[in-house]
Amino acid sequence: MNARLRRALATTTAIALTCLVALPGSPVAAADAPSYVALGDSAASGPLIPTPTGPLACGRSTHNYAHGLAARLGASLTDVTCSGASSRHLTEPQQLSLLDLPAGTAPPQFDALRPDTDLVTLTIGGNDVGLVGIAQDCMRLDPTATPCQGEHEARLAQRLAEFAPELAAALDGIHARSPQARVVTTGYGLYIKPGGCWPVQPVLPSDADFLQGGVDRLNRVIAEQSAAHGAEYVDLRTPSAGHDACQLPGVKWVEGYVPTDLAAPLHPNGLGEANHARIIADHLGA
Repeated sequence: MNARLRRALATTTAIALTCLVALPGSPVAAADAPSYVALGDSAASGPLIPTPTGPLACGRSTHNYAHGLAARLGASLTDVTCSGASSRHLTEPQQLSLLDLPAGTAPPQFDALRPDTDLVTLTIGGNDVGLVGIAQDCMRLDPTATPCQGEHEARLAQRLAEFAPELAAALDGIHARSPQARVVTTGYGLYIKPGGCWPVQPVLPSDADFLQGGVDRLNRVIAEQSAAHGAEYVDLRTPSAGHDACQLPGVKWVEGYVPTDLAAPLHPNGLGEANHARIIADHLGA
């Protein structure tokens, strides 16, 4: 990725982070409310979306989809989603960093699961297969530049193959720890429309299709493993059509390389998280 643009992305994130103040954890619902545990990565945690809660380095927002879903369900929420999490951080501690400085440790996310947990949501896989890193490497300011697909295709295929059994084990682990829970997995949304929108988003048309194709391939792995391991898969890609990073503010559910809203680059914004909560609630019949 162009060094100047890499620094710009880092600066955007740093400025937004330093403008936010961490607040206490999630509000507690009534004692007889259903127990809901939210697991996952930054697509679920909502980094840089006001207002943060929990460890600042986790980028966990009070307006991520878990908080919106808990409000719709009247559920008691334990939100342990964390930016940078991969499937191994479900069972292992996660070393956190903030602006490239050590920022403590997040415990294994499975520590939040209890035998009487009623609902578990899981959004995981993007970091396992390295989608954001690939997207960063695929930035092109020159429309005649060499596409990035050839640099990443084989490695992406390998990572997807490796992730499938890791997700299977994670889903089995959730059922073992919370046997009565309804387990819901989500895919990832539509990040960029077919052919892209260079230079609004600086990826070549073929690379835009490769990048979204990678997201779609990851979604298929999540859907397949969910069906095989007792989880309900919720498709966020189909309903997010027309809300990708090429669209205008107030329409798009995901930010591009340079955000126009308080949200992390290449991540859902507040509107996206709110709509993800609505879509999952509709699936649950709430």
